[in-house]
Amino acid sequence: MRIRKTKSKNSEHYAIIYDTKDINGKRSTKIYQNIGNYNDLIKLAKDEDPLTWLKNYVNELNQQIQSNSLPILLKKYPNQRIKKNEQLEFNAGYLFLQDIYYKLGLNHICDNITNKYQFKYDLNDILSKLIYSRIIYPSSKLKTLELSKNFLESPNFEYQHILRSLEILSKESDFIQSELYHNSLKYSKRNSKVLFYDCTNYYFEIEEEDEFRKYGKSKEHRPNPIVEMGLFMDGDGIPLTFDTFPGNKSEQETLQPLEKKILEDFHNPEIVVCTDAGLSSNSNRLFNDTNIRKFVTTQSLKKLKQFLKDWSLDLTSGWKLPGSDKTYNISKLREDEELIKKFYHKVFYKERWIKENGLEQRLIITYSPKYQEYQKNIREHQINRALKIIENHPRKIGKYNENDPKRFISIVSTTKTGEAAEENHYFLDQEKINDEAKYDGLYAVCTNLEDDVEEIIKINTRRWEIEESFRIMKSEFKARPVHLSREDRIKAHFLTCFLALVIYRYLEKRLDEKYTVMDITETLKNYNLKKENDIGFSPIYKRTDLTDLLHEKFGFNTDYEIIETKNIKKICKQTKK
Repeated sequence: MRIRKTKSKNSEHYAIIYDTKDINGKRSTKIYQNIGNYNDLIKLAKDEDPLTWLKNYVNELNQQIQSNSLPILLKKYPNQRIKKNEQLEFNAGYLFLQDIYYKLGLNHICDNITNKYQFKYDLNDILSKLIYSRIIYPSSKLKTLELSKNFLESPNFEYQHILRSLEILSKESDFIQSELYHNSLKYSKRNSKVLFYDCTNYYFEIEEEDEFRKYGKSKEHRPNPIVEMGLFMDGDGIPLTFDTFPGNKSEQETLQPLEKKILEDFHNPEIVVCTDAGLSSNSNRLFNDTNIRKFVTTQSLKKLKQFLKDWSLDLTSGWKLPGSDKTYNISKLREDEELIKKFYHKVFYKERWIKENGLEQRLIITYSPKYQEYQKNIREHQINRALKIIENHPRKIGKYNENDPKRFISIVSTTKTGEAAEENHYFLDQEKINDEAKYDGLYAVCTNLEDDVEEIIKINTRRWEIEESFRIMKSEFKARPVHLSREDRIKAHFLTCFLALVIYRYLEKRLDEKYTVMDITETLKNYNLKKENDIGFSPIYKRTDLTDLLHEKFGFNTDYEIIETKNIKKICKQTKK
């Protein structure tokens, strides 16, 4: 604050003014208080010297500014219309993502790529906005440009720059992933000794396949060309690296090329790779059967050789609890409600070493009363769905997958005498239901680790996190359908989805994993500020326990009644350190 004195022919006019600078750096001077002429000043000063009083008054105002205790008065006029085309609402939720983006050094990675190719557009601005928008405003690239204008810091690029940058990002994808991993080690500790791998696919709303988008077995059972994505996640749930493959490639063939990239680019030779049964081919197990590389993989009980299946389904002997040598008869426990209640959260196991196809591995069978109840409830739900299909749409029973409720339906097309029946008869096959019930609560794992069973079970139970990562990308981040046709741009699209997932997972951990992905993304999306002239911004989001935790973890607050523009600029600068 300072004094402005304006002289005229017959009088002097006094006002208290201050300088402002908007979020884009535009400077202006505003009047805080009109004092009036000298006579008005005398009345305010009362018995004091007018000019001395005025100087002391301004000093007092400046002290209040320093202590953030000076009330900010906003003048609003009911007969004055707002300015045309002036944006008044801005999203500030991206600032929490920006803090992680810069701490992971993605800005420096962009600088290195820019220096390599010597292009003029701002790659860092483009990549960061693509990532923030994928989490907060997931949409097409063109729509992303428009929606990112809602951020406090508006984009400094055009749509054609996004398309050009996608080509560069595709070329530098391996470099970006490798550098990001090494940068992340400075940001937080990573459990990169245990790695989880899974593969999924994404559909394209096209009818004709090309060299990259191929017809294959869609995870979503859609009749569209697809692209496959393989993803490695570390033992803490943070994505490590990914790659994309043509849609007709067997997912079992995707693991080794990507794992070799980890061994070469990440300098991480000692790893334990955990996969589901669909990726656990004998070739993949042999690849990780070395002195320093190990595997843990789920094993389909139904696909075991008969003698191993019989051994696995024998519930009468050999079952133990981790850390104890006492054996249990699971067949008695399985039918006794009191025992089920007593051991509900326990996991029993038995194990043996097997040697097949040149590979020696450890087969561990586990039994959990809790898992038994879960499978039983799912099957009962599917049986009810099968009954409704029989009752309402029996003629629509066609091809189905192994988990479809239709698997419990059988069809009889002949009479008891063997003659052809005029109509098909549909009924629940109780034999199939009983056969499936035998596997309730049972789970199989194969490994070449010699660790305690409890540790191996613990590793395998974390596999759900990589499945959740794919669900987040498909649902909350809306990674598909993909509205791009060139292979390099498609690969760059999945790179931005991968980077968004990395940043989201770190955000989740900063928040102590207390909130769901929907809670977090909705809060960031609605974390908006309203521009109050050139004075500053006022929050128009709901203050909650989650917003309080965000402020606590990231070291800045925007939940005051008004935040001056200079303080908003400080926050923006703070998130880029």
